[in-house]
Amino acid sequence: MAEAAEYLTAAVLIGAGATAVMDVWGIIRERLLGIRSLDYALVGRWLGHLVRGRLCHDRIAASPAIAGERSIGWIAHYLIGIGLAGLLLAIVGLDWARCPTLAPALIVGIASVAAPFLVMQPAMGAGIAASRTPDPTAARLHSLVTHAVFGAGLYIAAWLARPLLAP
Repeated sequence: MAEAAEYLTAAVLIGAGATAVMDVWGIIRERLLGIRSLDYALVGRWLGHLVRGRLCHDRIAASPAIAGERSIGWIAHYLIGIGLAGLLLAIVGLDWARCPTLAPALIVGIASVAAPFLVMQPAMGAGIAASRTPDPTAARLHSLVTHAVFGAGLYIAAWLARPLLAP
């Protein structure tokens, strides 16, 4: 049971930390490059419609708003980050959290771009891998970089969480 508690603690700390790193990157990117981050209210809107039985939208921004969509989107954003950290730990084990290395974190971070490319973007009306956006190549590059930053965040958060995990 102690190992399960450590696993959960590590996943929460590492996933939330990595997601926060990704969010800081989004702020920096917007201020320096003028590139806006994803509006997580739209993720909440999509999830709100999903539980009501609607998976796909022509343009999620044009779909009716859902009560609490911004909160729903942000909570989902952090829960997804925690889930991905849990996946990383399931693949590489808790010993990685006690002495993290960059490669597994980057691999999981970069691989996680498959979720927006293959699920979120098509369901929200942007097409597979942002194919229906005005500049798909730029959108794909921004997604890839953001998920690589998330991967780096997994590594950084794991190093910061080390003192809180059992030896």
